[in-house]
Parts: sequence; structure tokens; C-alpha cells
Amino acid sequence: MVERSVSAAALKAFAHPLRMAMYEYLGDHGPATSATLARVTGESTGQTSYHLRQLAKHGFISEVPGRGTARERFWKSEGFSFDLDVFDEAPGAETRTAVDIVQRQLVEQRVHRLLEWIDRQAGEEREWIEASISSDVTVRMTAPELQELQLALAEVTHDHVKRARARRDEVADEPGVRVVKLYTLGFPLPPEE
Repeated sequence: MVERSVSAAALKAFAHPLRMAMYEYLGDHGPATSATLARVTGESTGQTSYHLRQLAKHGFISEVPGRGTARERFWKSEGFSFDLDVFDEAPGAETRTAVDIVQRQLVEQRVHRLLEWIDRQAGEEREWIEASISSDVTVRMTAPELQELQLALAEVTHDHVKRARARRDEVADEPGVRVVKLYTLGFPLPPEE
């Protein structure tokens, strides 16, 4: 599901509000041009073009081959992850700040999307409401047990996403097909006093 791990330098370049917003848009809506991104973000095409080049330079996006023109290029998002290795590679406050910015922005995007879903439910079809999921459980686990759960969830998610992506072209125009957002979270609570 996630294609590659990014370096500390790449993560620092990504930790920019406009770049993160454009990346999210490409992930949610598919390939787009700098003009489209300018329209949805309220920025100039000069700004979106510059930030698209920076995202491409660090491998967060790539140009869609065979689509667009020399003046109007289509870009798509590329999956990535980052882990504690970014701190080994570039220890210090600058890396910590970049990680914090990225994580906080991702959480804000998730909260926004979840609240948006709540607001839309009254007008949604019953089958989509029943198919959606929001669960919460608190349990005592060790770090290795949480790691095992994380890997199992990632495997199941990967299998379903892989099947959906393989069928993407077949079902793109099929009635009832929609883009779905999936989040998975698991983290320790503060130690008990």
C-alpha cells in the first residue's frame, strides 16, 4: 500500500501547508493540473506550479505519462511513509518540527473529513451509512502486540485496496462506485498514575 519511505530532507520539504493540501487533493481526487490546484486552493498557478515541482523533486508526486501537454501537465500523488529513521538521519529540532507539522496536518485533515461526513449523513443513501465504519476500543496491550495488530490490519487493508485498484478502470463509471477514505489509528494512552 505504501510505496516508499521518505528521508528527513524530503519530509521537511513536504511540511508546507500548501504542498500538503495539494498532495491531499491529488490523493482524494486523482490527477490534476497546476491550474486545477490553483482553483481549489485559491492560490496562483505560479505558486501551485512551484510547489508541484518541489513535491515532484522529493518524489511525493509524479507526472502522469501521456496525459496533458507541455504547458498543462497532470500530476498524481505517490504513496509514502516515514518512521523513526528520519531522526537517525537528521536528529534535531528541525526534523522534530517537520514531523510534528506533518502529523498535526494529517490529524486536522482527518477531523475535517470526519465532521464533513457527519454533516452529510442526513442526505446519504442508507447503504453507504451502513457500510461506513467508526469504531473505538481501549485495551491493554504490549508494544509487540500492538505491532502485530498493526501488521495484520495493514495486510487486510492492502489486500482490499489492491483488489479495488486492480478493478479501478473496470468500475470507474459503474453506478454506486465512490472514492472511500480509510483511516487506521492505534496508539498508547498516557501511563496511569
